[in-house]
Amino acid sequence: MDLPHLSLLPPIDEQEVWAAGVTYKRSEEARKRESHDAAIFYDKVYRAERPELFFKAPAYRVVGPGGRVRIRADSRWSVPEPELAVVCDPHLRIVGYTIGNDMSARDIEGANPLYLPQAKIYDGACALGPVITLAEAMPPPDQVTIHLRIERAGQVVFDGQTSLAHMRRSPEELIAWLGRETTFPKGVILLTGTGIVPPDDFTLLPGDTIHIDITGIGRLTNTVECRPNPAA
Repeated sequence: MDLPHLSLLPPIDEQEVWAAGVTYKRSEEARKRESHDAAIFYDKVYRAERPELFFKAPAYRVVGPGGRVRIRADSRWSVPEPELAVVCDPHLRIVGYTIGNDMSARDIEGANPLYLPQAKIYDGACALGPVITLAEAMPPPDQVTIHLRIERAGQVVFDGQTSLAHMRRSPEELIAWLGRETTFPKGVILLTGTGIVPPDDFTLLPGDTIHIDITGIGRLTNTVECRPNPAA
């Protein structure tokens, strides 16, 4: 079997994908800058007891390793958000972890926080992979690093790193809030927020390559495209 030439599917079956926001200080600071009028709300949600949680993608919209993620045709400022993804069974027990990319149109969300669904929920806006590491096999959180590298025409245009030790909320806390009033008969995958945000003058371009590495899981690599009509 020629393993290097295998194409992996995203590690998801029928689960919904949800996401948490403003779980790292770096994310709170970036969200406040992109939306000056709503800065106070991001500060409040970072410090509040209740986290920000939102629906991200149904399983059929998820992109796998080596697949193409999208930037919206009506966005001029889009970034990847590298995140630890928590895989839960129907009883919301954490069974494993994978890597998630929460693609985001920062200019759209920054124009008005109520536009968040349009900024984050669209075809090609969520990637998962390459594998699911069982919960008992993951290193302790303070030993887990998340690394983002973006390449353009063979050159590195962004390189950043953070640690799960910088998360304000634990995966267990986020899952508990997610399951308060909602059931997930097929299980659920929760993206736990990002602590890596490229500078404000950076935006993804078609053809860019995104590499996300997380300790204990591996690397998720995707290329970027922009198609006005995803169905075309």
